[in-house]
Amino acid sequence: MVNSPLRNDMDLFEFQHQQNLSKEAPLADRMRALVFDEYVGQEQIIGKGKILRAAIERDEVPSMILWGPPGSGKTTLARIIANITKSRFIQFSAVSGSVKDVREIVKTAEEKRKLQHLRTILFVDEIHRFNKSQQDAFLPYVENGAIVLIGATTENPSFELNSALLSRCRVFVLEALKPEDIKLLLERTLKDKTKGLGNLTIGVKPDALDYLSVMANGDARIALNALDLAVKSVESPRNCFFSGPDSSPNSFGKATPPAPDAAYSQKSIIIDKTTIEQSLQRTHLLYDRAGEEHYNIISALHKSMRGSDANAALYWLGRMLEAGEDPLYIARRLIRFASEDIGLADTNALLHATAAFHACHQIGMPECNVILAQCVAYLARAPKSNALYVAYNEVRRDIRELPNEPVPLHLRNAPTNLMKNLGYGKDYKYTPNFKTKEEATQDYLPERLRNKRYLPE
Repeated sequence: MVNSPLRNDMDLFEFQHQQNLSKEAPLADRMRALVFDEYVGQEQIIGKGKILRAAIERDEVPSMILWGPPGSGKTTLARIIANITKSRFIQFSAVSGSVKDVREIVKTAEEKRKLQHLRTILFVDEIHRFNKSQQDAFLPYVENGAIVLIGATTENPSFELNSALLSRCRVFVLEALKPEDIKLLLERTLKDKTKGLGNLTIGVKPDALDYLSVMANGDARIALNALDLAVKSVESPRNCFFSGPDSSPNSFGKATPPAPDAAYSQKSIIIDKTTIEQSLQRTHLLYDRAGEEHYNIISALHKSMRGSDANAALYWLGRMLEAGEDPLYIARRLIRFASEDIGLADTNALLHATAAFHACHQIGMPECNVILAQCVAYLARAPKSNALYVAYNEVRRDIRELPNEPVPLHLRNAPTNLMKNLGYGKDYKYTPNFKTKEEATQDYLPERLRNKRYLPE
C-alpha cells in the first residue's frame, strides 16, 4: 500500500494540519517535528553544520539508510525532509507494499523527471522487511538517479540489506534518545496547545517526568504513549488552573511552594510516578531473538564471564531470560564457554555447564532461571585459560595448510598379515608395559610435525 505523496504546492501549515492536528491521531504522531528546530536528539548527524543537515537544507538529499532503534526519529527526519525538499516525496511501507508497487512508483518518477525535471524521493519505512531479492528492485533506479531512496530500519544493515544497495547509499546511524532529550520532548508536549496537551490543566511531578524519561529507554514513542495513557486514565476532580506564583497551566514546580504538593493541588489532572509506572507497563524489552540485539547481549554475557565479572554476567543473563530467550540456547553457549575460556584451568566448569543444560531441559522456565544463574556465576568466577581454544585453532590451521600427513607405521593398526608384513604396528611401545615414561617415549605426530607443540607444557 502506497501512501499519498506530499504535494509540492501544499503549504507547510496545511500539511501540518492534515498530518498532525487530527485529534484522533496518536500523541506521538501529532508531536512529530516538521522542522529541524523542533527535532530532538541526533546532533551527531543533523546538528548545525553537520553534512546531512546541510545537504537537506540545500535540497541535495543523497540516497541513504537511516538505521536506529525504535522511537529514535527516523520517520520524523524523513518528514522534515519532505517539508524542506522541492522534490516529489513519497512514503512507502515495506510491511504492506510490494515490488509491484515499487515499479509503479518508479515508472511515475521517471515520467516526472523526463517531463517536469522533478526528482522523486522515495521513503521506505521498515526497508528490512523486503528480502534481499526484493531489495534488488531499487538498484537500477537508485543507480540511474530515477529516485532518491531513503530507507529506515531498526536492523543492522550489514545483515539485513543487500550489499549492492548498501554500496549505493550512505548509512546514517541514529542513537537511542538520551533521557534529557525525552524529558525536553515531554515538557514541550505538555505546553503545546496546538499539537500536544497544553489545553489541559496537567500537573506532572518532577520525579514522574524524570522516571518516564529514563524508563522509556530512548524511545520517544513509548514516552509519549505512556504520557498520553496516564493523562487519559486520571480522573479530573476539578477543572481549574493553578493560581500560585507561576500561573502557567503547565508549571513544573519552578516556584517554591508552601507545602510539598501545593503546586499540584489545584491541577485538574495530577500525574505522579505511580501513574507513570502503571501507564508504562515495562513489558517491552529491547531484544530480538533473531536480530542484532540478540547477538549484542549474548556477546556481553560471554565477555563479562571472560572478564570474571559475575555481577555483569548475571545482568546480561537476566536481560535475555526476561525477554523470552530460549534457556537451552543460553545453556549451549555456557557449555562452549566452559571449554573455550576455562578449559583445563578448571575441568569442573564443563561438568557444571553440562549439568545446567540437562537441568534446564528437564524443568524449563521460569524454574531454570536460577540454575543458569548459578552456572553463569561459577563460570565467571572460575580461573580462565584459552589454551585449548588456541591449540585447536592451530591444529585446524595446520590441517588446512599442510598436506595430509600419513600416520606413522608404528601407530597403524595391523588386523591382517599383509599389513603386518608391510610394517604396520612394528616397534610400537605398549605404554603399560614400561615402568617409566622415558622408557615408553615414542613419536606420535607425523614426521613433518614431530616437534610441534600445540599446548604449553
